[in-house]
Amino acid sequence: MNQEMNGTEANNNDQSQRSSYQENGHENIDYVFKVVVIGDSAVGKTQILSRFTKNEFCFDSKSTIGVEFQTRTVTINDKLIKAQIWDTAGQERYRAVTSAYYRGALGAMLVYDITKRQSFDHVARWVEELRAHADSSIVIMLIGNKADLVDMRAVPTEDAVEFAEDQGLFFSETSALSGDNVNTAFFRVLEEIYGVVSKKSLECGNGSKTNGVELQGSKIDVISGSEMEISEMKKLSACSC
Repeated sequence: MNQEMNGTEANNNDQSQRSSYQENGHENIDYVFKVVVIGDSAVGKTQILSRFTKNEFCFDSKSTIGVEFQTRTVTINDKLIKAQIWDTAGQERYRAVTSAYYRGALGAMLVYDITKRQSFDHVARWVEELRAHADSSIVIMLIGNKADLVDMRAVPTEDAVEFAEDQGLFFSETSALSGDNVNTAFFRVLEEIYGVVSKKSLECGNGSKTNGVELQGSKIDVISGSEMEISEMKKLSACSC
């Protein structure tokens, strides 16, 4: 897959991490990629979405009620991609409701809190639920959030890497507070989805727009570095973090 992307730099303090994507909300969309964000409650799922879509962090946060989605439009290899990112509540009482939102998802961000071992211990169950409701070859990124809380770490990075490698997942540790690796993680998933969609279109001899294809499995890819970009956010419901 071609790794050379066109884009603009979004943070003058991030010279070494030049964006490989360019936002554009005024042209025809070539692809719509549905990505779900899952994981236990209070691991920072909505905060990660807010950081990715608005470059904001909500200090006065509350648990997400039900499901909401946010969007961000970027350019990858001269194609306009709209990422439609669904934020599913982690509380057990909502799991039956949110399971329907896994269908049609091309990517998933599975988030745990590096300071809460229990949230990591539940990751295997989330993977099982995801694969039961979504395509078995969906692109999955395992995310250890709150990486800025180094002194409170309860989940060694090595444990997450081992799990991701065993399950065939991508992996990154992020900080929604500082923004570290948030964009990198999302962009890696979008890039992977785009590559698979493009390859599938070529194989089928069909250049038409699509957002539902058979995806191939992914493998461990540990992400480092950070990017900071800003875009508009479109929400289905009121802001909650």
